[in-house]
Amino acid sequence: MIYLLLFKEFFEIGLFSFGGGFATLPFFYRMSETYHWFATKEISQMLAISTITPGPIGINMATYAGMKIHGIPTALVATISLMLPALIIVIFVSKILKKFRDNVYVKASIYALKPATCALLTAVAIRLIKESITDIYSTALFALLILCFLTGKRSIIFYLTVSALVGLLCGIVIKV
Repeated sequence: MIYLLLFKEFFEIGLFSFGGGFATLPFFYRMSETYHWFATKEISQMLAISTITPGPIGINMATYAGMKIHGIPTALVATISLMLPALIIVIFVSKILKKFRDNVYVKASIYALKPATCALLTAVAIRLIKESITDIYSTALFALLILCFLTGKRSIIFYLTVSALVGLLCGIVIKV
């Protein structure tokens, strides 16, 4: 029974998560709250590990979640069921792409999906920020980084340097 439920849940994630691995996060939060297979606090850990592990983030998260649920068999079910919708859709779309490439409705549908994906990613970002900011130093770091981003366009090196310096400063203050 767990395998069918797991297949259904991860198939839905694969079917409805447009926008890459980060777009799967709202589904993982819902799954955590509905089935309690893993804690919501563990999702940020799953994301961190999935990000640094080679491969697509969504698939890595499905594998990790499957391992947390019941080991290797559920990891395989979760991974395969997450990939299956994309495989089916790609095969189907590749067969009809030439015929409908310039269709106005197809273009409008894809155009409409972009804001919805942005909204989902923003909601997840806000939730991750709330869970990550646990003390005054994290709050100060986050506020400083927001301030840096709002002051204008700079190179990524600037932001990395500011983040590293503030992180070091917070680390030194915490130890003292």
